[in-house]
Amino acid sequence: MEVKTIMVVGAGFMGAGIAQVGAQAGYKMHLYDISEAAVEKGIAGIKKILSRNVEKGKMSQADMDAAMALIVPSTKLEDAKDCEMAIEAVFENFELKKEIFQKLEAICPAGAVLATNTSSIPITKIAAAVKSPANFIGMHFFSPVPVMRLCEIIRGIKTSDECVATTIEVAEKMGKVTVISKDVPGFIVNRINAAFRNEAYRCMEEGVATIEDIDKAIKFGLNHPMGPFELADFVGLDVGFNVASTLYAGYKDARFAPNATLEKLNISGDLGRKTGKGWYDYSSGEKKPRTDVKF
Repeated sequence: MEVKTIMVVGAGFMGAGIAQVGAQAGYKMHLYDISEAAVEKGIAGIKKILSRNVEKGKMSQADMDAAMALIVPSTKLEDAKDCEMAIEAVFENFELKKEIFQKLEAICPAGAVLATNTSSIPITKIAAAVKSPANFIGMHFFSPVPVMRLCEIIRGIKTSDECVATTIEVAEKMGKVTVISKDVPGFIVNRINAAFRNEAYRCMEEGVATIEDIDKAIKFGLNHPMGPFELADFVGLDVGFNVASTLYAGYKDARFAPNATLEKLNISGDLGRKTGKGWYDYSSGEKKPRTDVKF
């Protein structure tokens, strides 16, 4: 099935990013969320990013206008009736994803690709909730989607070769580099990154170095654009904790056990940049070391 029209379910940071790269690739993108305000916020974010690209000379005004014209706001899943593909990008909750895909399968054309952007929930587990698991696949983008080039393609136990080929074609047209992973907890990147991040947390708790110096060491020693603590704050500590919990449940391996300090920050509601505080303090508008807690 040739994909021309795609619905993205979830107009948050990830979903809006997927809608942006899809529109820039020439796909008609329905950007769905449960409220008009959420959809409008997502589209406004896309417009802001593209406007900045125009100002910097990275794209023309005509290309921006063409991309924006392909993004259609939606608050009705029924708008997926003409979509050959649907990409879910809501938060990591299995029951919610299950409900969304059961509804989408009844609305989308027969044979449409149903893709989840989950970062840790097993693809086969979600696919078991639909009647045609052959059309179900993992399509894991990385944040921020317009910048990060990788897209992990994860096939469930019943995902068809045709579904995999179609998904790779769409992702590559969106400008992504694709890799294929088996359906294991955390797939490739999050599995490796979770163990790496936990080691950074252990270095902090053992007093090997400060949070700031650990981040600096990784940035300048391994050439990472962000240190592990800075990156965790950017993604959201709730996301990181949920990923770690899923990996630990899947592997029963201490390498992936959720960090105790990370859990305390989640309980306290300090989830990173989006709440103003996480491993760092962003309440002033700038990233600063925290002085109100002792790590």
